[in-house]
Amino acid sequence: MIPREIGYREFVILMASLIAMVALSIDAMLPALLDIGKDLDAADPNDPQLVIGLFFLGLAFAQVIYGPLSDSFGRRRLIFVGLGIYLLGSALCLVSESLPVLIAGRVIQGIGAAGPRIVANAVIRDKYSGRTMASVMSVIMSVFIVVPVFAPLIGQGIIALSGWRAIFWFFALLAIGAMLWTAVRLPETLPPEKRKPLRFGTVFAAMREVVTTRQSFGCTLCMGMVFASFLAFLSTAPQILGEAYELGEWFPLTFSCLAAGIGFTSAINSKLVLKYGMQRMASIGIGVIIGASLGFALWSVVIGMPPLGIALLWLACSAGSIGIVFGNLNAMAMEPLGHIAGVGAAVIGSISSLISVTVGSLIARSYDGTALPVAMGYVICGGAALLALRWAASQRVRRVQP
Repeated sequence: MIPREIGYREFVILMASLIAMVALSIDAMLPALLDIGKDLDAADPNDPQLVIGLFFLGLAFAQVIYGPLSDSFGRRRLIFVGLGIYLLGSALCLVSESLPVLIAGRVIQGIGAAGPRIVANAVIRDKYSGRTMASVMSVIMSVFIVVPVFAPLIGQGIIALSGWRAIFWFFALLAIGAMLWTAVRLPETLPPEKRKPLRFGTVFAAMREVVTTRQSFGCTLCMGMVFASFLAFLSTAPQILGEAYELGEWFPLTFSCLAAGIGFTSAINSKLVLKYGMQRMASIGIGVIIGASLGFALWSVVIGMPPLGIALLWLACSAGSIGIVFGNLNAMAMEPLGHIAGVGAAVIGSISSLISVTVGSLIARSYDGTALPVAMGYVICGGAALLALRWAASQRVRRVQP
């Protein structure tokens, strides 16, 4: 059965749902990290962070595979493959009796989740380009941000009813639902005449084009550094808010409020980017992250651990700025790559994820009972991201000069 042409609103919601599987797979697990560490006898209090960090490892390595395959075999088929692998990872996590086995299942989940995420980006690029694409990406972000707003609360509710393992039943059911929705409603956006043969030389040439295009590669580096600091916060959020600030059962609700800020700023960005442009909006967002984090870090060093209100203000500014930064950076990175959208999305996602996993994990592992390491991570990574963005944009400006 060939699906009828999907409407704009349903398209946005479906793409947001596929991309949001990554956010769901992370944020629903956050309330469970402390329980997982206790139930599976983690040797180090920071070891359960790997449940978050190594999910991104699988995500990073797999993305570069899905892109070329989707350029050769079409978008829909690779969405189904990714969701199937995600189901296998969920099953392994469900039956795990040790932390290493659980982490292995999370890596497999990450490999599977990479399919819907990367192929959805390519589908969007098939249909839109330029500032319109940036606006669509921001709208999608504002829609799928509902997931991280409610995911920690859902995870906490599932834990209260059936324990943390039941979260993986929840993941499996959602993956099956996404398969059915895609099969029934999403038409193929890459017709056979536009597909590229799967040859190593062709794929390598496309990868080389991505990493040698300054705008694409610079924005990819920028995304990796910004998300590295955010990943460090995600990995340590239960420890910072749940233990250091003693929020306990209030942690999921607090995290949900912070996530709502990302959705709010994404919706604003979808309008402002059409007037001010992608580069300016991304620069503003990164600048806010650096300023807020530097202020928090200085308070921590000079006065001591800031009160909860100051910590929440810092986190709200930093998280809200993510909603401004990511839609613009992704659109800027993909803009020159319309002719190789699948490989482009894959390489961009893979490189940025590898950077974020490597740097973010180092920051998270330095957690010492305070939020200072994460704040310093935001400052340092934000500075590096701003330099990468300026470097990327310099070539972009020269290209439009007569």
